Amino acid sequence: EQKQSLKEKRKAAQEVRDTAAELLNLYAIRRTREGIRFKIDPADYQAFREGFAFDETPDQSTAINAVVDDMTSGKSMDRLVCGDVGFGKTEVALRAAFIAAMSGRQVAVLCPTTLLAEQHAATFRDRFRAWPVTVAELSRFRTGKESAKVLAGLADGTVDIVIGTHKLLTDKVSFKHLGLVIIDEEHRFGVRQKETLRKLRAEVDVLTLTATPIPRTLSMSLEGIRDFSVIATAPERRLAVKTFVHAEEPGLIREAVIRELKRGGQVYFLHNEVETIENRREQLAALIPEARIAVAHGQMSERELEHIMREFYQQRYNLLLCTTIIETGIDVPTANTIIMQRADKLGLAQLHQLR
Repeated sequence: EQKQSLKEKRKAAQEVRDTAAELLNLYAIRRTREGIRFKIDPADYQAFREGFAFDETPDQSTAINAVVDDMTSGKSMDRLVCGDVGFGKTEVALRAAFIAAMSGRQVAVLCPTTLLAEQHAATFRDRFRAWPVTVAELSRFRTGKESAKVLAGLADGTVDIVIGTHKLLTDKVSFKHLGLVIIDEEHRFGVRQKETLRKLRAEVDVLTLTATPIPRTLSMSLEGIRDFSVIATAPERRLAVKTFVHAEEPGLIREAVIRELKRGGQVYFLHNEVETIENRREQLAALIPEARIAVAHGQMSERELEHIMREFYQQRYNLLLCTTIIETGIDVPTANTIIMQRADKLGLAQLHQLR
């Protein structure tokens, strides 16, 4: 047993060394290789910029300008943009996608979950509606026929921007003129998927968005292997998140939920055990009969989950009893309270992301 353990340790250490050497080699190649020099039409870019319904925060402007400089300079971009949910990372991605698509290059947007892919697809379609740019989605929610059509469009160049889950990293997907890959929450992808991403990195510009900078990604940025932008200023009129740590009390739960419901808002109640989630639903229904409760967890079928999340988004329910399936940051503007049951069982990055 001890021999086996030593053998495994040696193998793991070897793999770590191989990965580190491969990464350094990859970044060295990127530094020496001429990247894609994207062209920007100032009038078009200004028109697209005006489609943004909010004022840019100073940090957001800095991040956008850094991305524009990277893409027009001819060097291969590998930039990490870090900022909380709702701080405007998506707009940075939209501007980058616009520059690439208007330069005749294809864009791939990678999301860790189907729900997030769907939300990004809706945002991208909305912003590109007035432009000669085709936006498609590739995820489990699309039928075989729809997926085949998207794959054909990527291969012949008729699809300009594709938004999808890890399905984008399979052998079936081939691009005609891929120029930019945007990765949302890279740390949520598995080892095999990272391998594919690493190969892509050698050839195209990469923009990574994250709300949770895990140590490895962050250290690569600080060591200068990757460029780094932080969006730390909250948008105007956005209040700081207040966090309360308290022993569980039914009275406190009722008070927090009722306060949110009275102002027309919605609540997430995080209960991260699928086996006991129905019991919790009964307790909450008895405690807060005023609430319209829905349940969401990862063991549901995709269709059912999609249906519930849509209905929650449309405010047919005002309390979503759920597992950590919500942590990938789908944006529900009226959900302003989250109650995390047994927070001590969650990791720090997870808690930060959920918050």
